This record gives sequence, structure tokens and C-alpha cells, in this order.
Amino acid sequence: MGITVTGVVDEPIAEVFAWHGRPGALTRLIPPWQPMRPLAEADSLADGRALLGLPLGLRWPARHDPDAFVPDHRFADERVRDGVRSLPPALAGPWRHEHVFTADGACGTRMTDTVRTAVPARALRATFRFRHRQVADDLAAHRTAREHGLGPSVIAVSGATGLVGTQLCAFLTGGGHRVIRLVRRAATGPGERTWDPAAPADGLLDGVDAVIHLAGAPIAGRFTARHRAAIRDSRVEPTRLLAQAAANATDGPAVFACASAVGVYGHDRPGELLGETASAGDDFLAGVVADWEEATEPAHRAGLRTATVRTGIVQSPLGGTLRLMRPLFTLGLGGRLGSGEQWLSWIDLDDLVDVYHRVLFDDSLSGPVNATAPTPVTADEYARTLGAVLRRPAVLPTPAFGPRLILGAQGARELALADQRAVPDALSARGHHFRRPTLRDCLAHQLGRS
Repeated sequence: MGITVTGVVDEPIAEVFAWHGRPGALTRLIPPWQPMRPLAEADSLADGRALLGLPLGLRWPARHDPDAFVPDHRFADERVRDGVRSLPPALAGPWRHEHVFTADGACGTRMTDTVRTAVPARALRATFRFRHRQVADDLAAHRTAREHGLGPSVIAVSGATGLVGTQLCAFLTGGGHRVIRLVRRAATGPGERTWDPAAPADGLLDGVDAVIHLAGAPIAGRFTARHRAAIRDSRVEPTRLLAQAAANATDGPAVFACASAVGVYGHDRPGELLGETASAGDDFLAGVVADWEEATEPAHRAGLRTATVRTGIVQSPLGGTLRLMRPLFTLGLGGRLGSGEQWLSWIDLDDLVDVYHRVLFDDSLSGPVNATAPTPVTADEYARTLGAVLRRPAVLPTPAFGPRLILGAQGARELALADQRAVPDALSARGHHFRRPTLRDCLAHQLGRS
């Protein structure tokens, strides 16, 4: 048993092969719906070893076969046993994965994946469709950046271990960039620098070409006084201090990109199309986001191109609302939230990665940038689309008092039941390409239902 899947990528064979050997490739290739995460990547496609983590602390160690390695054309990996925690996965039988690359036309590459395993082909097909799309889309994005003049860069990233940061860092290193993760513990190597948000060290951002600032306490939760303080305190002053550190750096960054949120427009904007020039709201989250964006001013005053990325509801089963809603809808227990008439501004996780990438290379992009798909939907349409993708009914609405029980009145009003129809005017004006501009395409990709 096993499977062979072939796909064509519109990139030269040397570039496609090299991408597979760069840090971050494994993270980008593992489908988000699978309960598997990379713990260690192989340092060589010829004879390296990788380690994947599974639920319950189980491990999937893989060894690259030196006898199968042909530069630019072939490599193979196989699961091996290494310790007690690797034994249960081995009960499923052997696993050997051969990757073959052949030229296709003048500058394309045909990728052929052959897996020898007892796992039925039907269970694997969606995985390899996902992998081939990721390779093609990532390499196309990097080609676009090169055409705009972005060469190999040093990029400092805060919040690098979060949902967005993990994928963004993997994407950037896959494109040949050097990522420096700003961590709040002792740094463990040249790819990390210790960052104290309350007092950034002198020289923290020396020698860095760009900063992407993602860190901040989670917003979801009951809006108690303590939670509101954590939301504000983890964003406003740390951002101001990091922007000042960027301004003061020796041979420092030219770009400062800071996470933001469509919450700046306020929770109650029925019927309005909210581009970047729309007025701010007057609720708690709107005030925090406005102050958060204002905190980037030291970088702007110092001449850094500064962008605040106003993010919508990120779609990925790895986190956020989709992670919470997927189990309910899979069981056929899903439905619209509240009245269903409120607008949701959403974005595919990979499209959000692309927005931050564009900020790095597009010199015309600064100030507020709505990171939302061009097709916002109502809560009712979201529920019906998710149900259709999962092939489940979506007829059990969640009354408004449900979110209030979990988030409190304020949290439900400003998060779960917010009515915001934000649109990406700044990106659309520049002809930005969205990988998945419609919700159905996004959910099908993220959940393996293409």
C-alpha cells in the first residue's frame, strides 16, 4: 500500500529542491488539521534526522537516507525507532517517503512524492495536495518579493512562537532570510536575542533590516479589570519601547511592522465598509488598538517605514475561533452565532503571512493596513460555509447569551458578537494577490477538504 502524488511548481528545480532543505520547510509542509508538530528539523536532506511530536507525548523520528540522496533531484526519509515514545507510531507499520524532482518545461519542476506505508492512499491524498500547494504558493510569494528588490534580510520577530509567528518565521527562513526571534528568556543561539519588553537592551536591534512585532497577551477571555490591564500593558508600552530601540539601533532596521487589529473600528459598525481611512471606535478595544498604533511613533519619527497591520479573525485549526468551532461543527452541533447578521472580517493564516511579507518589500506600504480577506461574510454565512466544507448541518444557533457566559458582557460584545466589515483597501489598491480570497477556499485548504 501507499501513495504516489505528482504536482508541478512554476519554479526552477534547483530552487524547489533548495527550499525543502531550508529551516522552516517542515513547519510549512505539515497540514494544520493533523495532530503533528515539528520538534526538530533535519539539518541535511542527505543524512539528517527530524523529530515530530504527536499527541500524548509520542514521537515520530525520521532519518534521511544517504543512499537515496541525489542533489537537486532526490531525497528520502523513513520513520525509525528511537526510544519508548516512538514505539506506538511504529505499530502502524513502516513509513518511507521518497521525494523526486524533475525539470518540467523551461523553468518548472515536477515534484513526485511516493510513500510506502500501510496507511490507505485515501487518508493521505489531502496531505500531499496541501503540501504541493504550500510549496508552489510560498515560492511564488518569494519570487514576487525578489522582483520587488527584496534580497536576503535579517528580520527580528517578537511573538515568534505564537500562531502567526510560528508560520511567519518558517516562511521567512524558507525564503532564505535570517530570522532573529526576540525571546523573554535567555537566548540559546545566534537565532535568538533576549528581549525584556519593559527595558529592551541597548543594541537589541543592531544589524537588523526589519522588525515584525507580534507579541501581546491573548485578547480572548472575560474582560475583567485584570484581563483588560493585561491586554493594554502587554501592547502599548512594550511597543513604544521596541519602536524606540529600533530608532536607536546601530545599522538598524528600515522597516517596523507592528501587529494591530480591526477592533480599532469599534464593535458596532453595521452596514459600513471599513477601509483604513474609516474612523476609530470608542469602546475598550478600539482605544487600546489606537494607543497601540500610536506607540509605533518613535520608529516613524526616526524615518523607519512603519506599518500597523490591522488583522481580522485569523483562520486556522491551530488556533483562534476555527480551533474552537471545528469540533462542534464536526459533530453536527454548529450554527450561527447570535443573530447571524453581524459581519466578520476574516483572513487565511497564510494570507496574513503574505501581508507581513509584503510590508517588508513594498516601499509604498506604510501606516494602517487592513489584513483582511476582500470578501467579509456575515456570521450566518460563516456558519453555513463551515458546515458545507465539513459536510455537516449548521442549524443549531448559539444564542447571544452563550458568549456572554464565557466572555462576560463586554467580551461578548467586543469580540464574539462584533459587527465589523473591514476591507483591505490599501492592499487592493496595490493589486495584492490573496492566496485564498473566499472563505470556502480558505476553510477547505485549512481543513484538508479541497
